[in-house]
Amino acid sequence: MSKSNNEMPALIVALIVTALLIGGGGWWLQKRGFIGGGSNSAETSPASTTASNSNGAQSVASFGDVDNVPQGTFAYGGSTTWAPLRGAVDPLIQSAVPNFQLVYKDASSSSAGIQLLTDGELDFAQSSRPLNSTEKRRAQQAGIELQEIPVALEAVAIATHLDLNIPGVTLAQLKGIYTGNITNWQEVGGPNLPIEPTSRSADGGTVQYFQEDVLDGDAFSSDLRTLGTTTEALRFVSNTPGSIYFASAPEVVGQCTIAPLPVGESAQQIIPPYRQPYVNPSDCPARRNQLNLEAFQSQTYPLLRPLYVALRKDDAVSAQAGTAYVNMLKTQEGQALHLQAGFVPLP
Repeated sequence: MSKSNNEMPALIVALIVTALLIGGGGWWLQKRGFIGGGSNSAETSPASTTASNSNGAQSVASFGDVDNVPQGTFAYGGSTTWAPLRGAVDPLIQSAVPNFQLVYKDASSSSAGIQLLTDGELDFAQSSRPLNSTEKRRAQQAGIELQEIPVALEAVAIATHLDLNIPGVTLAQLKGIYTGNITNWQEVGGPNLPIEPTSRSADGGTVQYFQEDVLDGDAFSSDLRTLGTTTEALRFVSNTPGSIYFASAPEVVGQCTIAPLPVGESAQQIIPPYRQPYVNPSDCPARRNQLNLEAFQSQTYPLLRPLYVALRKDDAVSAQAGTAYVNMLKTQEGQALHLQAGFVPLP
């Protein structure tokens, strides 16, 4: 399936789709209590540099239009899930606002980034999960208060071996696989083949999300294989017919050496994380599977979670830097780049 950016410039397409997706993202957050309800639309002239989102708030057009951006050098880092978004957004921020210098510190996980923020080594952190009670308490003991601001929706995708020929799994089956109650692919309609569940370490926000939301807080199987990075894990899956792995969808769906697995609330609601029709691995890398952004936005794909910027809740310059970064991500330019990186922007 050819990409739409073959028909018109990618940024124009992304801006059009952004306008369609932001309202749905706002509904998603309202449903879960992250933001309040209500809609007060405001009229703006075509020449205006601002646009109203679904909650009546004004978002400016570009990074350079954001107000109250502090000058200086600011350290940030955290979740590896953020890598595609960092790569798309951050260099353009540096170009548009050269006095706002960002220094990335490889914190390797949401937990590590939040810890470094509490310790004063980061000015703001990027997280793939909300703050937990332990982190809030630790920050209070250090004399600071932290907050997290949701900026995007991200999907988690399931990677399996290319030779595994099953239509998908339900959330209940996925839980059974990762808690050790389902140990052979034959139990979910596949071949007579032992299942080898794999994961990154428990420090990662993706792993914590998976355990809380998919496993309902239950423990992982004692047979779980823990690997250091997603690159290492995807290599293992590509070489191990019975293996399975979960990670951020932008890291999984376009890969040529694994098969992304559809997932559903039930067997009648199986949704692929890729856009149909499926691109056969034999056509890769000339053609790659594309993210199913429409299903992510509509929440028909079940493995979704917000991404957050964690920052201090005070008037310190580091808090100002974190707030400015959030405001840049919420500009029209930032929202379009979210889509190019494989995330659904939030208002």
